[in-house]
Amino acid sequence: MSQRREHRWPRPLEGRKARIWYGGDYNPDQWPEEVWDEDMRLMVKAGVNLVSVGIFSWARIEPRDGVYDFGWLDRVIDKLGRAGIAVDLASATASPPMWLTQAHPEVLWKDYRGDVCQPGARQHWRPTSPVFRGYALRLCRAMAVHYKDNPYVVAWHVGNEYGCHNRFDYSEDAERAFREWCEARYGTIGKVNDAWGTAFWSQRMNDFSEIVPPRFIGDGNFMNPGKLLDFKRFSSDALKAFYIAERDALAEITPGRPLTTNFMVSASGTVLDYDDWGNEVDFVSNDHYFTPGEAHLDELAFSASLVDGISRKEPWFLMEHSTSAVNWRPVNYRKEPGQLVRDSLAHVAMGADAVCYFQWRQSVAGAEKFHSAMLPHAGEDSQVFRDVCELGADLNTLADNGLLGTRLAKSRVAVVYDYESQWATEHTATPTQRVHHVDEPLAWFRALADNGVTADVVPVRSDWDGYEVAVLPSAYLLSEETTRRVRDYVAGGGRLIVTYYTGISDERDHVWPGGYPGSIRDVVGVRVEEFAPLGDDWPGVPDHLDLDNGTSAHDIADVIGSIGENATVLASFRDNPWTGMDGRPAIVANTYGEGRTVYVGARLGRDGIARSLPAILGSLGVDTADTSTADLLRVERVDEATGAGFTFLFNRTHGTVRTTVEGRPIVSSLAECDGTGASIEPNGVLVLKH
Repeated sequence: MSQRREHRWPRPLEGRKARIWYGGDYNPDQWPEEVWDEDMRLMVKAGVNLVSVGIFSWARIEPRDGVYDFGWLDRVIDKLGRAGIAVDLASATASPPMWLTQAHPEVLWKDYRGDVCQPGARQHWRPTSPVFRGYALRLCRAMAVHYKDNPYVVAWHVGNEYGCHNRFDYSEDAERAFREWCEARYGTIGKVNDAWGTAFWSQRMNDFSEIVPPRFIGDGNFMNPGKLLDFKRFSSDALKAFYIAERDALAEITPGRPLTTNFMVSASGTVLDYDDWGNEVDFVSNDHYFTPGEAHLDELAFSASLVDGISRKEPWFLMEHSTSAVNWRPVNYRKEPGQLVRDSLAHVAMGADAVCYFQWRQSVAGAEKFHSAMLPHAGEDSQVFRDVCELGADLNTLADNGLLGTRLAKSRVAVVYDYESQWATEHTATPTQRVHHVDEPLAWFRALADNGVTADVVPVRSDWDGYEVAVLPSAYLLSEETTRRVRDYVAGGGRLIVTYYTGISDERDHVWPGGYPGSIRDVVGVRVEEFAPLGDDWPGVPDHLDLDNGTSAHDIADVIGSIGENATVLASFRDNPWTGMDGRPAIVANTYGEGRTVYVGARLGRDGIARSLPAILGSLGVDTADTSTADLLRVERVDEATGAGFTFLFNRTHGTVRTTVEGRPIVSSLAECDGTGASIEPNGVLVLKH
């Protein structure tokens, strides 16, 4: 991994105070110019102080090959700046214009069957195409030269959601680049053969020219897992290399202006290795769209915490989310009353110092015309716009009270998230297709919240080993380096929770031999001999296993053959004798060096984990979690220099919650304080300063 870039945050416009950045994507080229003045008036009314401009404007900026039209963009940027609204200016390279793809169809990406992705939507370009890179960098340089001295442009928005549609390309350009990537990573073809285990199925290669992308191999067949894992790594790196080329072209001409690109971090968002990408931006930005239903707030808080971990607790930028419904799900649910304000403040609580939406004005044409916006089709006289104005006032209140000097306080507990473990568990030949890495971290985050603990979600490369308690949830890949960190952490006094499907393979997806979890069996005090998948796809197969602590396992359980001499069984399976699981250990505590571990050998789900946590934490010597606060998500932001800070309280239920308060209420939505405490309604939030 490369060295992390110095954190640089967009500066306020000259003469303006630093505020929480607030606004969204602005697409003035979709509207006649007479609408722009009305946009300025309403933006000022809403408290908007920044918009992202030009993201999909390549065809308007460069209408013909080498011919540029900056006039319209100059005019709108000038209007924005004079209204006190800063500009996050895009490189405009997200989607090439028709004239380019017609002249150079070789820039279009191909799918795994060899079919060409035709223009007509967005991101129809190859990251590895030298032709496309040439045109894109020419536009970047033209943009940078034209706007290098513009006082209203405070940041560069490089590209847009890299890999959202062109994550995998199987073209000839990709084949060449994949070979070069493999040669750079391994050095010799022999090491590639070893990494990919090509002795299996006669896949041995003689030189790098025999490497091809993992194209279509027939329905129902199985791709080499090592090759597929490396292709996912390569695809993330190929897009990253394209981003870096754009970034550097802009930075060379405008060295004083910070640059970012918008990630897509969510509980299940593993398109790219965003922790790796976090090294390459001046400030981390993220696009997050809510999960409908009962997981809404918890998934949002989980994802925002992960972004904070990727940013290493430096301020980060919420570049896109929605005021209400999106347009790309089969059913596009609206947000409930209060959720527009609540969701935004939840991101702020988790470390965001910027809150932006897609988009400012709702489109009347195109594929996203039913995607909600800050200014909806209904116009100024709408609840959405009134909530947008309320939020703008709340963000200013938080800034006035000193929020910008604080960071998300460090939790006692870290839940570890690993992009590569997810990629490996996506293979189609595994013990069960119902188990993947991404499912388990969110379950632990929610179960900890059910016990009154708001955990930090951190990437596997981060400082998880600096926490009082760390959770490795289905961390399928444990490299030698991560194995060493596990051993050192626990031996030095750390408290570690490890679940099923952890430490199965090394970074090449080669299984650690000797029983699971291969490289840390002695640390956790268990030796798993076999997996016991659970399902309902055949009559008579077991679909669950009961535990003697009142919980149940679903989808998968471990057949623990033996435990260590220092291990203690906290819970066992209770099932029909014919399954071979009755009486076997399910949850095991162990001591190792100066530290302690607990191994959870089954998928218990959020509820089962929550019920098991008091015993798990007790065995680790950690104060038992407080279930009396489970109805609230409690988040602290603290100024490390002074100790002053803020407490954010969010109602996790669909009933009114009563709570005591410590501090002065400064922002509330669907919440009221009285002499004895506070009442927070469903979707409500209360912010206290202390």
